[in-house]
Amino acid sequence: MMQQVVAILFPVFALVLVGYSVGRWLKPDFKPINRINMDAFVPALVFSSLATMPLDTQQLPLIYAALIASLLPGLLMLPICRVFKLNFKAWAPPHMFRNSGNLAIPLFTYTFGDTALAPAVLLFVVSACAHISIGLALLSNGNPLKQMMTMPVFLAAVAAMIFNLGNIPLWTPLYEATSLLGQAAVPVMLLSLGSQMTRMRLSGLGIGIFASLQSLLTGAVAFAVIYFLIPLPTLHLQMMVLFTMLPPAVMNYLFAERFNIEPNKVASMVLFGNFFSILSLPLLLLFALSL
Repeated sequence: MMQQVVAILFPVFALVLVGYSVGRWLKPDFKPINRINMDAFVPALVFSSLATMPLDTQQLPLIYAALIASLLPGLLMLPICRVFKLNFKAWAPPHMFRNSGNLAIPLFTYTFGDTALAPAVLLFVVSACAHISIGLALLSNGNPLKQMMTMPVFLAAVAAMIFNLGNIPLWTPLYEATSLLGQAAVPVMLLSLGSQMTRMRLSGLGIGIFASLQSLLTGAVAFAVIYFLIPLPTLHLQMMVLFTMLPPAVMNYLFAERFNIEPNKVASMVLFGNFFSILSLPLLLLFALSL
């Protein structure tokens, strides 16, 4: 089984290593690349996947599980932040909104095959919508609904749901075009993640370790609740093992920087959390594949 785990993780971490090498020696500015990815490639991936995915009441348990995985860690962080005197707005979001895009999607597809792509995208969409609504509401005093309505990912998801639930035939060239464009999303995500890791500093190691342990704890509790309360097929249950204990999403740092909520600490949580996933993911994969 260990050989299978290595075969699954190697393509993911190989592209992350390439991204790290590119960021280390070429030092490109990934901000416009990330903007293109989030505004074009990822929405195309979301649209092409959701528009053709069978959607019915059978998908509701997976949506409920995704919401539990995103929201329950935030509730668990309330007493933790109080005991350790931490800023809840800085420490809770990285445990609520995890790397469900540039790490989870390729990880799920490499692990479980193409049949996992549609549910992986659905998990990503639920997490992303929660992040740009509940997450923004947590960090700002503005109107999160207005912000959500301007996000291409959200608009692509709405358009896909209209086609899907309305039984509207999707023009084949349109599907092929969005599918082709969406294929660029995952490699760009991994390259960007690797480039971000060039910013890690040893001064943030303590925060990174502490946050990573918290993340695994809150994620394990969320998975236990899902395991006992939400009826999921084996594939979805295996995916939730990984989904609930993924490292933090890079978007947490972008939001913390935008609202000036301890951005340096959040950066340490995100970068070291993703780095330490090299150690945690093989163990989580072994557990998931044993279910």
